[in-house]
Amino acid sequence: MFNRRKFITQSAVAGAAALLVPGEVWSAPFQEDHIQPLENNPIVISTWDFGIAANAAAWEVLRNNGRALDAVEKGVHVPEADVKNQSVGYGGLPDRDGKVTLDACIMDEFGNCGSVAALQHIMHPISVARKVMEKTPHVMLVGDGALQFALEQGFKRTNLLTAEAEKAWKEWLKKAEYKPVINIENKNFSPRKLPGNEYNHDTIGMLAMDAKGNLSGACTTSGMAYKMHGRVGDSPIIGAGLYVDNEIGGATSTGVGEEVIRNVGSFLVVELMRQGYPPEEACKEAVMRIIKKKPETAKEIQVGFLALNKKGQYGAYAIQKGFSFAVCNKESQDTLIKGKSYY
Repeated sequence: MFNRRKFITQSAVAGAAALLVPGEVWSAPFQEDHIQPLENNPIVISTWDFGIAANAAAWEVLRNNGRALDAVEKGVHVPEADVKNQSVGYGGLPDRDGKVTLDACIMDEFGNCGSVAALQHIMHPISVARKVMEKTPHVMLVGDGALQFALEQGFKRTNLLTAEAEKAWKEWLKKAEYKPVINIENKNFSPRKLPGNEYNHDTIGMLAMDAKGNLSGACTTSGMAYKMHGRVGDSPIIGAGLYVDNEIGGATSTGVGEEVIRNVGSFLVVELMRQGYPPEEACKEAVMRIIKKKPETAKEIQVGFLALNKKGQYGAYAIQKGFSFAVCNKESQDTLIKGKSYY
């Protein structure tokens, strides 16, 4: 647990721009968006409370004038390797056949991107996604093909199904009920205490801007627990789980991926920012698209978007209460912010 962790509730400050001084963080007219000087003031943001530790790793790259792409890759390595995190990487809960399958994508400041889906036996799918981006003419590799490529690139085969995850899966098999649980990420469930159906998703999405003002993003997950074998959510899909446009900004998502895919959510957020929406308002509009199309479904699920624009503003919005995101910059290395929501 980080001693300096802070929960921050922002409010709108009309006319704050007139009072802005270099390095000052302020609440923009759209409330939870923040602005900071671009030059030599890098920033990294990521989804959920486990984003704090991930941000700390990314910050080591950024504070040494490293590239945003290297920062997001290093940052999401932390939850990917965390055996206690049952929604990302090693230790992730399996599908209904007992297989841990991982999805990830990465995107740099030049629009280059790489992705893997339904990847088994590899600890860091985000790094395999980067190799797809850099070493192949493709954007996405899946399943056995992604595994074959990873092994050829020197990645080591690892058993990703931990004893705790296997125990939870066997408990789930007794009833084999499937229902997404809202904000499972923040509940810190342990399979020693709860039956298997209490675990479900989700994702770490990370966005960074380096000292040169360049943007990159990463998104990685073990997907929804007890999903059908072969199911792929939004996390590895460029434009759904992640999108970066270095002229405008970047966005990532978390929650029930099917609804994000249907609305091409992260691309939508970036395009709204291109039209002039601040990050929080862009995220809110993307959430509202989901709610308007399926209002009854939306009451039972969680989807959240997180965005960072070229000015250094960031913001988030979710369907349900409980979504949080972590921020790390020169002013604070361990800030956790409560995102706004519709319900």
